[in-house]
Amino acid sequence: RPAGGSAHDGGFTLDSVRLLSSARFTRRIGATLTFERPPSEDLQLLDAILQFELADGLNLWAGRLVPPSDRSNMAGNQFANVWGYPLVSLYPNAFTGRDDGVLLWGNLYDDRLLYGVGVFEGRNRGSGLSNAANEPLFAARVAWSFLDTEPGYYGTNTYYGDKEVFTLGAALMSQKDGVGVAGARGDYRAWNLDALYETRLRSGGVLTVEAAWYDYDTDDMADVAPADPLCSRVSNCGGALQADAALLTVGYLMPHAFGPGRFQPYVRLQRLDPDAGARAEQWDIGANYVISGHKARLTAVYSSAKSEGAPSLDRLVLGLQLLY
Repeated sequence: RPAGGSAHDGGFTLDSVRLLSSARFTRRIGATLTFERPPSEDLQLLDAILQFELADGLNLWAGRLVPPSDRSNMAGNQFANVWGYPLVSLYPNAFTGRDDGVLLWGNLYDDRLLYGVGVFEGRNRGSGLSNAANEPLFAARVAWSFLDTEPGYYGTNTYYGDKEVFTLGAALMSQKDGVGVAGARGDYRAWNLDALYETRLRSGGVLTVEAAWYDYDTDDMADVAPADPLCSRVSNCGGALQADAALLTVGYLMPHAFGPGRFQPYVRLQRLDPDAGARAEQWDIGANYVISGHKARLTAVYSSAKSEGAPSLDRLVLGLQLLY
């Protein structure tokens, strides 16, 4: 509720329900199909990927999938260390971080290097919008693991001490005419740097530190609003900001179990600084009760978000995550 206000809004919400299926047709050909039910909405298509392993360290994926982007998006909500997707991760997407396109990716140098490069439908396609000519969006990511490796395409924000991790990553997205409307268009560019450090301490506890920096560029053009009628028939439309942003998360998994699980208190700071508009900041302070890694955990988190010139918005969330 807004700080200083008298209104109270509480209740039970299913933040996300997902159904996933995958298959291998041959040793080198597979597919993944996932559906998502967001809060108060019907079941929707999330992933639909044809997967081809062309050679060791070279994979071709096509369909609806997560483009190469920051660690937060590559991990998703289910593998995050904090409940609630970070507000500073603003890469464009058609639905829940996904877009339709083609991706080449792989792990090289004994899995120390992850690379991914893809071409996607991108933003603002449609009559009257900036991208009526259907210019594609290009996306790329590289990451290097200095300690234990992180094989695979997707990632996680914590391993709960199963690995010693120090990984640096960088992502870039670019699209011509990706911002605005037909009569006032600009190019879209965005990049970020991110890092994850996780180590087991002598006490038996686990320290996790995650940081990211973002730079979003709209070619000095104001984007169309997502609620504009021009966006009504377009799934990836409007709302791009020209801004800098940063994220820092620190967590500590306690060494001793309490019942079937271990507590992991954490704090996260986010800051979004648009070129035009109010600066936004959010603090998240909470704790996970980790029963079986990401497969079974409880969380309690207090968040305080504030934009310049506006009252803060404070909330307390209690959550349960089950994966099977």
